[in-house]
Amino acid sequence: MAVVSAPSGAALVLVYQTGLSPAGAPITSQRTLNNIVYNASDQAVYDAAYAIFSLSEYTLLDVYFRRTDELTNEV
Repeated sequence: MAVVSAPSGAALVLVYQTGLSPAGAPITSQRTLNNIVYNASDQAVYDAAYAIFSLSEYTLLDVYFRRTDELTNEV
């Protein structure tokens, strides 16, 4: 029994700061962009994230490139 991995999809998750709480802690939010090219380079995804947020009033805190694979059992 061999398990085979096949690319299933990719998403870009952007975490950004929308303000400060009364106590001074950052208030964060996140946006997920689906249907990202699975084999895009890490640098290209990172550059795209910062290009998108250069148009925003919010500060980008974290960038996640989430790739998913489908695992199947081949008999």
